[in-house]
Amino acid sequence: MSLLVVGSVALDNITTPKGQVSDSLGGSATYFSVAASKVSKVHMVGVVGEDFAEIHLEKLRNCGIDMNGLYVDKGKTFRWTGIYDEDFSDPETISTELNVFADFSPNLPDNYCNLPYIFLGNIHPALQLQVAEQMKKTALLAADTMNFWIEGERKKLLDVIKNINMLFLNELELRLLTGLRSPLAGAEKLLSWGPEWVVLKRGVYGSMLVGKDDELFVLPAYPTKDIIDPTGAGDSFGGGMMGYISRENQLNKETIRTGLVYGTVAASFCIEGFSIDRLMNATDTEFQNRLEKLKEMTRF
Repeated sequence: MSLLVVGSVALDNITTPKGQVSDSLGGSATYFSVAASKVSKVHMVGVVGEDFAEIHLEKLRNCGIDMNGLYVDKGKTFRWTGIYDEDFSDPETISTELNVFADFSPNLPDNYCNLPYIFLGNIHPALQLQVAEQMKKTALLAADTMNFWIEGERKKLLDVIKNINMLFLNELELRLLTGLRSPLAGAEKLLSWGPEWVVLKRGVYGSMLVGKDDELFVLPAYPTKDIIDPTGAGDSFGGGMMGYISRENQLNKETIRTGLVYGTVAASFCIEGFSIDRLMNATDTEFQNRLEKLKEMTRF
C-alpha cells in the first residue's frame, strides 16, 4: 500500500559537537519520507523555493519517493538554523525563515486523495485539516504537532485531534496539551478527545504507545555509539513506523507495535549522520540486522 506525507522541506544550517553543515537537506516531510521509503512506497507533498538544489531532488528520487506533490514556488526555501550543545538536547534556534513555506497550501494531486495511509507533519493545524478534508479512502490518519501550535493554535489543534486516528508528540508537548505530568495519564486523556492511539516520542528513552482498550507498549531506543546530529530523528521514527504499517496494510496491535520497532531503527540511523545521508545510505542488511538486534534486546 502507499503512504502520503504532508510537511516541510527545508534547508538547514546545523552545528553540533561533531561538526557543522550549511544548506543541508532537512524538513519533517523529508526525514519522514526517506525513513518510510525503506519499507513502503511514499508520496510527498511540500513546497520549496527556486534555490532548492538539483542534488537534493536527486537524493529524494534515488530513495524512490514520489514527488509529484512537491511544488516549486518563486522565492527561497524554508530555512532553519540551530545549534546543539554537548548533550545533544533540544537545539537553540538561531533563525527560522519560512520563505515560500509561509504561504504553503497543500492542494493534493488527484491520485493522492485516494491514498489510505496519511501522515500530517507538524504544520499549521488549519493546513492539517485542509489535507484531511481532501482524503477519500482513509485507513489511518496520523498527525504530529509541536509546542508552537499547542500554545498558539490550540483550538484548531483540538479540531485536528478529534479527526485523526493517531497522534505523535513528545512528553513536553503532552504536558502542555493536557496539563498532566504523568505520560500515561496524559496519553489516556488525549485518547478521550478522539484518537485511537497516542505515540510518545521519548528521545534517548525510546517510545511509548498508548491505545484504547488499555493498550500499552514501551520500547527503548536503539543504542548507538556515536551521535552526530539528532535533527529529524522524531520524523524518521514516524516514517519508519508508518511505512511498516502501510506495507502490512493492517491496523492490529501486532502491526502497530512492530511499527514502533521499525521507527526506532530508522531513528537510530538518522542520528548517526548529518541530514538524511546516513539514513538514506543504510542498506537493507544493516536495517534488518538492527531490527533483529532490537527484538532480541527487548525479549525476556
